[in-house]
Amino acid sequence: MRPRPPVKGRGVVSGTGLIVTCLTATLAALVFSLWPYTDRPGTGPDVLSAQTLRTSYGPLSALDQDFLVKVRLAGLWELPAGRQAQAKGTTPAVRTAGRHLVEGHAFLDERVRGVAARLNLALPDEPSDLQKQWLETLDSAQGAEYDRQFANVLRLAHGRVFSLVALVRASTRNSLVRDLADDAGTTVLDHIRALEATGYVDFDAVARDMATASTPPTAAPAPAAPSIPAPYPATTLAPPTFRPPPDQ
Repeated sequence: MRPRPPVKGRGVVSGTGLIVTCLTATLAALVFSLWPYTDRPGTGPDVLSAQTLRTSYGPLSALDQDFLVKVRLAGLWELPAGRQAQAKGTTPAVRTAGRHLVEGHAFLDERVRGVAARLNLALPDEPSDLQKQWLETLDSAQGAEYDRQFANVLRLAHGRVFSLVALVRASTRNSLVRDLADDAGTTVLDHIRALEATGYVDFDAVARDMATASTPPTAAPAPAAPSIPAPYPATTLAPPTFRPPPDQ
């Protein structure tokens, strides 16, 4: 039997073969166009836009990056403030609040530095100029005036940070940032409770500050510690508990 002549429209270069070839080429083009934006061993996150970075843990937005920086900055001044309160506080409640700050920020600082390293994000190594001023203000205060300054300055700062943590936790698409926000929220709330337990917090001043604040504490004017005639009765606060960081 003679071989049949080729049928028009069959073969690799026409008909179904042509469609498959075109689809394959289109898929290859898409993969090639996306490849430069995927994380590759030995490289940091690639810039997808002017503000957002793509990482293997999800997009890292400008807000996410700002959050990581602020967590680091908070530890750089609140940890020494906590140590200072342990030494200078005149009441057990103030010294306990200082201990909560020390333990909480030691934990968070280790967490944020680990997250930043995995995301190849640079973090500051010293407090901002404003934070240094706050530390100087606390350093110069003595006695009950120190207790009032410590409780109110730190409570105002934590109130603003707490709002930022909630915003980041609700909006981030990055799994590392999401886990860090969980830890930061737990830690900041613990600190707020510890500071309020000192009995020195002026809640009217806190409400006024939160109503007028539009920026986190690292960029806001230094809060003036209100003058309180006498501390409110201090409450008993349990020792802080922090869950260990997840396995790397």
